[in-house]
Amino acid sequence: MVLASHPNPTSPVLSHFSLQGKTALVTGASRGIGLQVATGLLEAGASVAITYSSTPPDEISALVASLSSANPDRVVKAYQCNVTDRAAVISVIETAAKELGGLDIVVANAGIADHIPAEDYPEDKFRNILDVNFNGAFWTAQAAANVMKGKKTRGSIIFTASVSAILVNVPQTQAAYNASKAAVVHLAKSLAVEWTSFARVNCVSPVSIGLFSGLK
Repeated sequence: MVLASHPNPTSPVLSHFSLQGKTALVTGASRGIGLQVATGLLEAGASVAITYSSTPPDEISALVASLSSANPDRVVKAYQCNVTDRAAVISVIETAAKELGGLDIVVANAGIADHIPAEDYPEDKFRNILDVNFNGAFWTAQAAANVMKGKKTRGSIIFTASVSAILVNVPQTQAAYNASKAAVVHLAKSLAVEWTSFARVNCVSPVSIGLFSGLK
């Protein structure tokens, strides 16, 4: 058996993780995990587009200015996008691909959570959390796939699921959230098999980051 070898095994470790010259888009990236992912991609050398839903325009402008200042040789773009709107998702991803010169990496990160006892769950809230967390993730991946299919090099699509996709945390009453993230995990597995010719598909399942700690 011949073991794989890196073309330049003596180069510095961090150079093996360089994204210099790459382009990326992260949904739901005005705060929390999405913002940190976008920041990390920029630090690794990629130009990055972020999407947001309801963050005030002045905050987005300040965020883009801050990210651009910290990464002056990279392009930073921001687009407002409701991920439940398939047409809007397609438009944003196609626009980002044109303005960045392609899309090598897309992170389907946008999501919402709530804590409602299952027996009391209102229909509109149940449908909405599935629409954002599951449908939105699929619309994002689907639009990304159609951009990546025509490229010579394979792209990378990454889903943000949750540890709640496989574990039921307590005391939170979040059956709908848990189910939506479990669906994302299996969607990622399915697409990883189906899209192997043009994209690498992965999924991460973070634990709580305390985004709303202290808020009332």
